[in-house]
Amino acid sequence: MPTPIKMPALSPTMEEGTLAKWLVKPGDTISAGDIMAEIETDKATMEFEAVDEGTLASIQIEEGTEGVKVGTVIAMLAEEGEDVEEAAKAAPSGDKAESSSDDGKVEAEKQQREEKVEQEEKRTEKSASSPSPAPAPAATGSAPAAPTDDDGKRIKASPLARRIAEQKGLDLSDITGSGPNGRIVKADVENAKAGAAPAKESATPAPSAPKPASQGGDLDAPYEATKLNNVRKVIAKRLTEAKQTIPHIYLTVDVRLDALLKLRGELNKSLEADGVKLSVNDLLIKALARALQRVPACNVSFQGDELFQYSREDISVAVAAPSGLITPIIRDAGKKGLAQISTEMKELAGKAKDGKLQPHEFQGGTASLSNLGMFGTKQFDAVINPPQAMILAVGAGEQRPWVIDGALGVATVMSATGSFDHRAIDGADGAQLMEAFKQLCENPMGLLV
Repeated sequence: MPTPIKMPALSPTMEEGTLAKWLVKPGDTISAGDIMAEIETDKATMEFEAVDEGTLASIQIEEGTEGVKVGTVIAMLAEEGEDVEEAAKAAPSGDKAESSSDDGKVEAEKQQREEKVEQEEKRTEKSASSPSPAPAPAATGSAPAAPTDDDGKRIKASPLARRIAEQKGLDLSDITGSGPNGRIVKADVENAKAGAAPAKESATPAPSAPKPASQGGDLDAPYEATKLNNVRKVIAKRLTEAKQTIPHIYLTVDVRLDALLKLRGELNKSLEADGVKLSVNDLLIKALARALQRVPACNVSFQGDELFQYSREDISVAVAAPSGLITPIIRDAGKKGLAQISTEMKELAGKAKDGKLQPHEFQGGTASLSNLGMFGTKQFDAVINPPQAMILAVGAGEQRPWVIDGALGVATVMSATGSFDHRAIDGADGAQLMEAFKQLCENPMGLLV
């Protein structure tokens, strides 16, 4: 019996994904463990391995298809001894029917929205027929011209009516409107005779109407629309929820880095033979983990009517990948040496940029670190990554005036800002964590034990 290959759930939160690329084709012999496709999940682009053996009979979902629901049949596999052509015919047809049904649903929803706009415009025009203040002077600047008839008079028509007329090839100037003040509405266009004159062609096409402004913003500037990938959609959703539901408090300290930079130089000399080169970020990961050990009240998360207290410091580190921000995790960072943290971080960052992170490499974490210092950013406030309760944002180390041994001098100073979930972490506890982080950076020998 042919085996249907279904869209897998490659992460616990995945509900749908994009079938980015097929790595096999119909007729290929498949063995368990073979990489069949690359699938873009809500976190990253991941490889999909075969779990059964046989011959790939057919591909049901073409590569590049977005929004493929988990459980949808994406291919058919013929088992040993089965006829490949018969297995291909056995593919369920429900998925394609469901896809066309979804397309129809989207179109219906779009039309419902436009009908609602049309009804609102009718009510507005009715209320406008009563005495009203003089209209405000026209705004300066050019705007797209509205459709006019042969006499140069503006044709009043709802957006839905215009769209239907365009689809049917009808000229609005040949249609009589039944709406307020002679406005052409949906029913007028639908009832127009099929033999009505087609829309007039002009030598110079009229500029397309601008997209509606969002909350009063001006969207008339030229633009190119790009569909959001799954990672960007999840980022937008989770960070919006974080800002709406988490009461953030922000605490900032200035950290002198001279001692830490000196130690880093000495360690890199000693580790050169091992091929290890520590970055400042590696030391900051260790410093945050050690600070959480000293102030465990900040290594927590808010879980409704419970507070989770973690006994391990798993540091999520923000990495800018082509698909969007992702946070690979250095697990148990408080107990790992700097060389191990550096090696793991380089490997994870490389995987993140290639879209090859596995779920266990980016899911979880008890606290986060975001470093924009390499871009010259002096200081910023980061958004908490739920369900975590804190994130540390570090800026660039720069030469600043600094009091050294009672005299004004110059030191390399970095600003670090902790964002804390006030439901789980009190301001005093957050301040203690920031103080511990500062002390560890300014007295970095504590990072070696």
